[in-house]
Amino acid sequence: MRPGTSRPAPQIRTVQENESKKKILFVTSELSDLIKTGGLGEVSAALPRALRLHHDVRVLLPGYRQVMHSGHPIRLVGSLAGHAALPRCRVGRIDLDDGLIVYVLVSPELYEREGTPYGDERNRDWPDNHIRFARLGLAAADFAAGSAGVSWRPELIHAHDWPAGLAPAYLRWRGQGTPCVFTIHNLAYQGLWRPECRAELAIPEEALRMERMEFHGQLSFLKAGIAYADRVTTVSATYAREITTPDFGCGLEGFLREKAERGLLSGIPNGIDESWEAETDPHLLCNFSAGDCAGKAVHAEYVRRRFALEACAGPLFVVVSRLVRQKGLDLTQALADTLVERGGQLAVMGRGEPELEDSMRRLAERFPGRVGVDIGFDETTARRMFAGADFLLMPSRYEPCGLSQMYAQRFGSLPVARRTGGLADTIEDGVTGFLFEEASLESYREAVLRAFRVFATPHLLHAMRCRAMTAPCFWRQTIDPYLQLYRQLLEGRHGEA
Repeated sequence: MRPGTSRPAPQIRTVQENESKKKILFVTSELSDLIKTGGLGEVSAALPRALRLHHDVRVLLPGYRQVMHSGHPIRLVGSLAGHAALPRCRVGRIDLDDGLIVYVLVSPELYEREGTPYGDERNRDWPDNHIRFARLGLAAADFAAGSAGVSWRPELIHAHDWPAGLAPAYLRWRGQGTPCVFTIHNLAYQGLWRPECRAELAIPEEALRMERMEFHGQLSFLKAGIAYADRVTTVSATYAREITTPDFGCGLEGFLREKAERGLLSGIPNGIDESWEAETDPHLLCNFSAGDCAGKAVHAEYVRRRFALEACAGPLFVVVSRLVRQKGLDLTQALADTLVERGGQLAVMGRGEPELEDSMRRLAERFPGRVGVDIGFDETTARRMFAGADFLLMPSRYEPCGLSQMYAQRFGSLPVARRTGGLADTIEDGVTGFLFEEASLESYREAVLRAFRVFATPHLLHAMRCRAMTAPCFWRQTIDPYLQLYRQLLEGRHGEA
């Protein structure tokens, strides 16, 4: 819905409740309620909700076409001045049904376009992304300065991934002392730009140093977030260690290792929201529990029909993923012969790199009735796939955290995954899933064959499903490290920036 539509004012909290809660602004390029391309949108929606019991957490998001036409009323509540090549824009407010408040940057020339948050319908990056996301970072600094025309002023900024990387930078360049946390969701995406963009973004000369945002002759939004934030987090403990090594550091391992040695980098694992509950999820055809998994057979039959698979007594494997090289999908394609020869079936849903989409279609053509592929994404189908599958395949070359493995576990589907990042932290090998060491076909095949053996042992399969479905993975069970970090920063114990 367009700006200007009225809606009833939200319920006012008591003064005592307001005083006990700190004002925290999440700065993100995705929010799954309104727009998402992957896990960032899920975390940006679920984590603020989990934290709202303790703090007044609100979200700042660009006003993409999908956001502006989402059907949610938008009230114009403020405006932001332009700066260098960053245009003026207005601030809209959306009150979601559960009370989460989202501030929207209303700038049609920057954000209201066909395509994704980052590129056009052919997946080509917008050439002015440096302007679009610098405007997001500067808006966060404006909010913290009280110059957004909004009465609510954050006491702490929490910025997420490279699109929000200039939020802590603008805070420091303008001499603002608001504490800032920067979370790395995927180090491989760094937001790199030519140094000639410096004038457009009003980047000071001191930022061009190697210990700030310079990266091999380019300007890195991600590195700026790391350099200027008071604390840097990433989305699992294992990934926090991995990114300080050459294999996973994407050229920033030394920079990150220095942060870690000073106690300024930590890994806090993601959680999932409580809608992922097999006993209550309304997306499912029927609900079930760890003690009674009969509903899984109903959903397995649905998946087989949905993906044109034959009736089969063997195990059902699924992939629900972005189709990108990081996810190790080439390994799954190479393993398809083994899956089919041993009586298994495979259903794949996702979208991504065109060449991987095409190769997945060809895989389904090779194994009609045994392999089914849907290029796209649908939330209801995804949940039913998790509910119906015996095993989820996640042979990721790296995985900062991963959410799919936790979704699958909650629905009694055991993940088969590489021991990396958050997969290593959330899967107990042989108990709640299967882990393998090397990003190789041999290592992957061994783990899948273990899954086949467990499938052939019903009492063991049932025991693993029960453990997986009851593992603690909801945000309310995992937010304490964030609460402690916020407390330290708000009390001024954050060390060097």
